Amino acid sequence: MHLVDRLKEKDEHALIEVMNTYGDYLLRTAYLLVKDHHTAEEAVQDTFITAFEKIHQLEDEQKLKSWLTTIVINRCRAQMRKWSWKNIFTTYDVFERIKENEPAQSPEDFILKMAQNEKISDAILQLDYKYREVITLFYFNDMKIKEIARHIQSYENTVKSRLKRARILLKQIVMKGDVLYDEENNIIEKPTQS
Repeated sequence: MHLVDRLKEKDEHALIEVMNTYGDYLLRTAYLLVKDHHTAEEAVQDTFITAFEKIHQLEDEQKLKSWLTTIVINRCRAQMRKWSWKNIFTTYDVFERIKENEPAQSPEDFILKMAQNEKISDAILQLDYKYREVITLFYFNDMKIKEIARHIQSYENTVKSRLKRARILLKQIVMKGDVLYDEENNIIEKPTQS
């Protein structure tokens, strides 16, 4: 019996199998969207509960991963509406625990790669949610623009423009530091000092 059919029969072992198969993927996605490990875990847990309760709504068994991704994105959006996330600062080691990492060939390569990943991770986490969302889905989840548009319930051109803007902002953050600039080099946002 297929995994989805077993879920429809309310087989808890099938749910555990789904959690083991897609848990890390969904957790990375959620973390990159909400910037908080505990909230990401909560969003993923809610996703699995919702999926188990509403599995009968899934019409195409081949789209289970896509369906779960849509649920976790919606859970993250709901969390973003509930909380003010502008004051949450996460450390790089939290991000590293979630992210899959390939072993470096030498200690020097490892340190260089870690520094580069840290800078990019920090830059992504500084983006507004709408930019962080498309960057995460495009680069970390390897989704095509059409899929992203469907997941975030938006137009493909909107996704393209957000990706373009996100790339510009990321480049500015990485190249110039923490200050965000617009196309005319006017400061959009200065970093908050703690």
